[in-house]
Amino acid sequence: MSLTQADGGAGRIDVLRNGMVYDGSAADGAPGDVWIQGGRLLAVLPSGAPPLLPSESAGAADRVIHDCTGMVIAPGFIDVHTHDDAVVLDHPDMLPKLSQGVTTVVTGNCGISLVPIVTDRPAAPLSLLGARQFRFESLRAYRQAIDQSPPGVNVAALIGHTALRMHAMDNLDRPASAAETAAMSRMLDDAMRAGALGMSSGVFYRQAYAADINELSALVKVVAGHGGVYATHVRDELRGIVQAIEEAALTARMAGAPLVLSHHKCAGPENWGRTDETLPLIERLAREQPIAMDVYPYTAGSTVLREDLVDGVIDILITGSEAHPEMIGRYLKDVAALWGITQKQACQRLQPGGACYFQMRQDDVDRVVTHPLSMIGSDGLPHDTHPHPRLWGAFPRVLDQYWRIKGTLPMAQAIHKMTGMSARRFGLGGRGFLKPGYFADVVVLDPDKVRDLATYAEPAQFSQGIEQVWVNGRLAFVGRDKTIAARAGRFVERSNMKVAN
Repeated sequence: MSLTQADGGAGRIDVLRNGMVYDGSAADGAPGDVWIQGGRLLAVLPSGAPPLLPSESAGAADRVIHDCTGMVIAPGFIDVHTHDDAVVLDHPDMLPKLSQGVTTVVTGNCGISLVPIVTDRPAAPLSLLGARQFRFESLRAYRQAIDQSPPGVNVAALIGHTALRMHAMDNLDRPASAAETAAMSRMLDDAMRAGALGMSSGVFYRQAYAADINELSALVKVVAGHGGVYATHVRDELRGIVQAIEEAALTARMAGAPLVLSHHKCAGPENWGRTDETLPLIERLAREQPIAMDVYPYTAGSTVLREDLVDGVIDILITGSEAHPEMIGRYLKDVAALWGITQKQACQRLQPGGACYFQMRQDDVDRVVTHPLSMIGSDGLPHDTHPHPRLWGAFPRVLDQYWRIKGTLPMAQAIHKMTGMSARRFGLGGRGFLKPGYFADVVVLDPDKVRDLATYAEPAQFSQGIEQVWVNGRLAFVGRDKTIAARAGRFVERSNMKVAN
């Protein structure tokens, strides 16, 4: 199918007929038809209901029926934790995301964003974005680039605290001064006025670790004034996880903003099992302030190569190395043995680069994925030479592992965690639900087949069971052909929806 064929005409109506419709609200699915016209959802009707009269369908003469018998029809998935800032421009087809049913990505996580940095030599952790150059000093300029070359998915943006620091400060190993905080606040205010969702921080990384709660809360207060959200990669996901969560909650509470804890985990063997402690803490805090978290359904994380994360116990898979690209795809312990040195020495020799760290235990991951306050985010790094499999498989994996195999998430709840809950938490008005008048972001999937095939050995693998993906009313991905049918994404502004637990 060509891009032109996929587009249809302004008067055309596409009817997804006889599917099991899940509307994104966590309500049980029901047999129904979904009507799409002009980029919006025209109607969601029970199966067998009389067809809309011509006057009710804007007099459309062109009506195309898509038989969805045996299929699930759901809102397009929202990936709330991505580092897709640059890839949506460099590789706008966005096949890894569309092929797993994702129609909207939230960029700028972990304090890392393209805006407002201008440089052709991005240092870590900004290098995680894989950008050839950072050229957007304002969100308006970034939006303009999205508008000029629309990607396959919708793009919603957080502004990274680390990026703000790098722009405003000459020394990152200290808290910001009053003047520097004021400069960052002005940049952040400008971005919020241009439609940013909020601010993210990554005080886990050295470039932001020195930021204190006064610096952070002052910036989050700017976000709160615009109705935005604060997402954070907390300071410590190892032994200090409890104190790090409490710091993040206090920061958001002081500023009056909703909080999202990024990729919540209890990392490291000494920390395994502590979700029995952290999740009740988050629940208690959530009774006092709006809090949610995102999670990916894997026991390994992925970030830059760091010696402090090498403990000689966990497995570490090399996903990138500028110095020794021939070692990509191998385990650090094997590289160290080959070179006759310690793992820490091997890690240092391989830098700069990236790795998958097998830091989590499965029962901890399971508890977070199934928790009522968690949403799904891939946290994939699209420019890694050998990426973590979550880049290609996170969303089908949730359905396969937690709905089909383990039976710990009903289909409706799993879809809610990937759609309606995400839209509400991040202020993505008009998305995340199948409701008349909402944007027509839709996924059609085969519940008997949906599963991820991406592995740590072979990460760039299509998932099974994703049959159709619609973005803003255009058929964007055709599962049987594994092809992009249209690039129909757009920049998505924040909508000031009230967020409550």
